Amino acid sequence: MSRTALVTGASSGIGAAVATALVQRGYRVLGTSRDPAAVSAPIPGVEYLALDLTDDASIKACAEAAGAVDVLVNNAGESQSGPLEELPMEALRRLFELNVFGAVRLTQLLLPGMRDRGYGRVIMVGSMLASFPLAYRSSYVASKAAIKGFANAARREVSPYGVGVSTVEPGSISTGISERRTQYLAEDSPFRDEYRTMLTALNANEAKGISAAEVAATVVKAVEARQPKPFYAVGSNAPLVFALRRLMPRSTAERMVARRHGLR
Repeated sequence: MSRTALVTGASSGIGAAVATALVQRGYRVLGTSRDPAAVSAPIPGVEYLALDLTDDASIKACAEAAGAVDVLVNNAGESQSGPLEELPMEALRRLFELNVFGAVRLTQLLLPGMRDRGYGRVIMVGSMLASFPLAYRSSYVASKAAIKGFANAARREVSPYGVGVSTVEPGSISTGISERRTQYLAEDSPFRDEYRTMLTALNANEAKGISAAEVAATVVKAVEARQPKPFYAVGSNAPLVFALRRLMPRSTAERMVARRHGLR
């Protein structure tokens, strides 16, 4: 049976890789972009829909245009960093609109159809930082932890209806996201030196990270699992890292993450 998949943020990075992988596996793929006409490298076989996750009317219009959707991959979002006390509230609100509330609203609109048809897959693309918090990334960590929380709690609600809800947590990924990350740091910030140290290490780790295609393969695995797991991690030595996390105190794991980013 041919399935229809909706992939948000499909114009670049992980979203484009997921859309490509699903097209190759025979899915009808709908990809979203703020401006479909401006997508620089359209993927053959992908139909593009307009979507602004900060605008409820746009989310509703996208859901209506998509119609019956069997697979939803909530991938679109923003990467943000800065000392907590220097993050503007308007920037925090925008981040949560993009990374959390927009994805949740789109999921709300598409779940009833999945439930009625007795089949559905919802994939939240999170981050390993939700499990391994990093200083100066508090807003991003919180947004990814929030979307994971929604997925973990909601999966029991819909699983009796044949709908699986999973979170895919990538580690460091080489997608050029470093250039698109929004940053907030005051000119006279007392955190400037340490922040720059963290950022340099973060960018270096991402440059050496796994490809978007590897993340996409994990997303496809979650989509096509007969009984999807709640959680999938990929990259940054995920199997070993999560095994160690279960064995060591949380404080030790957090120190390891800090040291990997040049922090004491």
